[in-house]
Amino acid sequence: MAKQVAKTNAVRLIEQQKIPYELLSYQVEEGQPVDGISASEKIGYSYEYVYKTLVTTVGKSQYYVFVVPVAKELDLKKAAKVVGQKKIEMIAVKELLGVTGYVRGGCSPIGMKKLFPTYIDESAETLDFMIFSAGKVGMSLKLAPHDLVKACKGNFADIVS
Repeated sequence: MAKQVAKTNAVRLIEQQKIPYELLSYQVEEGQPVDGISASEKIGYSYEYVYKTLVTTVGKSQYYVFVVPVAKELDLKKAAKVVGQKKIEMIAVKELLGVTGYVRGGCSPIGMKKLFPTYIDESAETLDFMIFSAGKVGMSLKLAPHDLVKACKGNFADIVS
């Protein structure tokens, strides 16, 4: 009998919105960090389709979410400009769980504790599908980029260097 996978907030929200998706999973060694490139290899998809979720802050109460290709870096200057700020910075890892409800390596742009302004790199806009964390290390969601925009009320933007 197949092992039942516990649903994350991200999966529940996708299902509530009746958005078609595929749930992908991969093995993670206890205590071993997982990066997006190795995750793409484990799920059998080219890293061009795999995106990471990054959370930034302005001060202590204003947060922005950015979804960028795993092989690229978020350009903080471009990101600040997109959100109308002079400067933004990455949230401290120790604050991630409290702010989003997710841990490092398992942060999804869908289903955070609050709906923060979310921007997906424009490179995803032309893809048939994209893959990103389902809200748990070792679980990923595969869905159409425009469906992600719908699910997180996001926008496409030029945000990588």
